[in-house]
Amino acid sequence: MAISRPQTRRLNIKKAIKKPGALRSALGIKAGKKIPASKLNKAAKAPGKLGQRARFAKTLRGFKK
Repeated sequence: MAISRPQTRRLNIKKAIKKPGALRSALGIKAGKKIPASKLNKAAKAPGKLGQRARFAKTLRGFKK
C-alpha cells in the first residue's frame, strides 16, 4: 500500500500582484525599462506601500529562471 502525501498548494503570483506597474510609476521609471538594483534596494528600505512593493519585487526576482 502506497503512502499518500497531502497535496501542496502552488503559489499563484499573478493573484499576489494587485497593482501591476505601481512600483515602477512610484519610482518614476518608464514602462519597458528595468528597475535598477540600486533604486530597488533604496526603495525597499522605505516605509509604507513603496517599501512593501519593493521588497516584494526583490522576492520575485529570486523566482526568475
